[in-house]
Amino acid sequence: MNLFSIFDPLSYFKLSLNWMSLGFIFFPISFCFWINSSKKFILMNNIIIYLNNEMKVLLKNKVLGKTLFFICIMMFILMNNFMGLYPYMFTFTSHLTLTLTLALPLWLSSVMYGWVNNFIKMLSHMIPMSTSLVLMPFMSCIELMSIIIRPMTLSIRLATNMIAGHLLLTLLSNSSYYNEKIYMKFIIIMIQVLLLLLELGVALVQSYVFSTLSILYNSESN
Repeated sequence: MNLFSIFDPLSYFKLSLNWMSLGFIFFPISFCFWINSSKKFILMNNIIIYLNNEMKVLLKNKVLGKTLFFICIMMFILMNNFMGLYPYMFTFTSHLTLTLTLALPLWLSSVMYGWVNNFIKMLSHMIPMSTSLVLMPFMSCIELMSIIIRPMTLSIRLATNMIAGHLLLTLLSNSSYYNEKIYMKFIIIMIQVLLLLLELGVALVQSYVFSTLSILYNSESN
């Protein structure tokens, strides 16, 4: 077993049982069926309204339905990031199977929509203003490559950031296990607590970055 085996979703039962816990994120949906609004539902509703006010500025649209799709993506990634911090829980967002599945359709749909409906404007975005004739072929190639690698940057950024924090926590836990000094164990545990708090911030930031970049790529096509 190597260090990266903790990111392997397969189990010994020849079935990806770890992926079944992906359905846990649907449990908060039951809050909306209560007769009286609970505090959790009110908190979730306030968060959605706040995210709508933030994202409608990027989409330049005040309709809630336009931003609801990206809010759902952000909440989906955020819940998976938080669940990955629990012991013996597989982190889905550290696997390219999930992150690339989210990033590739978002990028492909926005690019296809832009080139089909706004062909002239998409061509104009390929070359910046005040570009000389000599540099136009090179700038267009660079811009084309930057557009092509967008789904990879979206998916790899999310996966690597989640993997990095988990690797640090694993390395510290292994070092504390083999260290016999009590004070060193205490220091390592305190460092792990601080890293866990940092991972909470990373989980929130990465979900927001993923959804925000998806909105920006979509707004360019429109």
